[in-house]
Amino acid sequence: METALYWSSYVTHTDVVESQPIPFSHKHHVGELGLDCRYCHSVVEKSAYPGMPSTHTCMTCHSQIWKTSPILAPLRESYRTKTPLIWNRVYRLPDFVYFNHSIHIAKGIECASCHGQVEQMPLTRKHQAFYMRQCLDCHRDPQRHLGAKLMDCSTCHR
Repeated sequence: METALYWSSYVTHTDVVESQPIPFSHKHHVGELGLDCRYCHSVVEKSAYPGMPSTHTCMTCHSQIWKTSPILAPLRESYRTKTPLIWNRVYRLPDFVYFNHSIHIAKGIECASCHGQVEQMPLTRKHQAFYMRQCLDCHRDPQRHLGAKLMDCSTCHR
């Protein structure tokens, strides 16, 4: 019984929408408008952390469109006061875990492999909880989990 609770969405918070300063729709921005993940998560190819969009990035478009929308008032206030928006993290790894997004992106692993079909999410939610077994499963048998993208450990580790 305890094991079932440990893996349950009640504990893992999967499929729970995280409150944000602005209800951002990946479905609209990525799925419908076709923005690339790297437009907003601009350091994902260079950094362990993918980064969050700056107010300036959002205002690139929203200084022209939806510029008086009440839902974007926090964005305009952030821009006016030069105070960054504080986005709430959807995924949190334990402090003892080191995960580097840039290495995985450089090796061709798509965001959806871990984060699910974000481009279909009207509001961002955690697709799955991360456990060490998932990392080990993928690293031990990458072809099974990622197809022909990775052949063996030497693809990443030289």
